Amino acid sequence: MNLFRRKIPLAPLEYTRRTSMRIWVGLVLFFLYAPLVTLVAFSFNDSRRNIVWRGFTTKYYEKALNNESLMTALGNSITIAAIATVVSVVLGALAAVMLWRFRFPFKAAWEGALALPIVVPEICMGVAMLAFFAKLDLPQDLAWPLNLGQITIAHITFCFPFVTMVVRSRLSSFNREEEEAAKDLGATEWQALRDVLLPHMKPGLIAGALLAFTLSLDDFVITFFTSGPNTITFPVKVYSMVRFSVTPEVNAASAMVIALTVILTSLALKLQSRMGALAQGH
Repeated sequence: MNLFRRKIPLAPLEYTRRTSMRIWVGLVLFFLYAPLVTLVAFSFNDSRRNIVWRGFTTKYYEKALNNESLMTALGNSITIAAIATVVSVVLGALAAVMLWRFRFPFKAAWEGALALPIVVPEICMGVAMLAFFAKLDLPQDLAWPLNLGQITIAHITFCFPFVTMVVRSRLSSFNREEEEAAKDLGATEWQALRDVLLPHMKPGLIAGALLAFTLSLDDFVITFFTSGPNTITFPVKVYSMVRFSVTPEVNAASAMVIALTVILTSLALKLQSRMGALAQGH
C-alpha cells in the first residue's frame, strides 16, 4: 500500500513546516530586528564612544529626558503625528467610501492622483511642498502648535492616501446586503453608515491610523524641507546629533520612541481584538 501512497503537497499556508523556510524566516526576522535590539542595548552602554560595551547605566536616559531641545522636538513630532493621524483617518475613510461606493466621471484618474503621494519619491514631494509653501508665504512666527502647520499639512498629504488604500481593501469584503437589510428595517442612511458600515471598517481604520502615525512620526525628508528654524522635529534633531557621533543619548531617545510605538501598537491590537470578540458575541 505504501508504494501507491501519494505524497500530499503542502498547502500555501503550511510553508513553516519546511525546515528551509523556517531558517529563511528566522534570518529575515534577525535582519529586521537585530539593529533595533542593538540600539536599545547600547542605549544602556556606559561609554561615550558607544563602540565597546563598558558597563550598564541609565544616565543617558536621564540626560535625554533633561535635554530640552530634544524633548521639544519629540513633543513636536508626537503633536504633528497625532493631528495628521486624526485628519488622515477622516479624509482617508471618506475617500475610501467614495471610491468604493460611487461611480463618477474620471474615477480612474482620481484613483491615480490619490496614489501619487505613495509612489512619488519623498525627495520630490519635499521639494514640491517647499515650493508650495514658499509661494504661499505663510508667517513663521506663529505660536505653538500653529507654527507646526506646514509640516502637519505636508504629513496629512502623504499619510491619508495610505489610510484610503487600507480602508478600501477592508470595504472590498463588505456584504452590501447587510446595509440594504438595515435600510429595509427602517434605518436611515446615517444610521446604516454608523451601525453597519463603520463597525466593518473599524479594523481598517485602526490599521490605517497606526500606519499614518508611524509614517508621520519617523518622516525626515519631507519634514526637512517644510520645517522652519523654530519647528524642529525628532528625526531632524536626531539627524543633527548623529552628524557628529552616535552617542548613547541618541540611542536612549530612539529607544523611547520605539517603546512608545510598541505600546501604542499593542493597545491598538488589543482594542481591535476586543472589538472583534464583541462583534462575534453579538
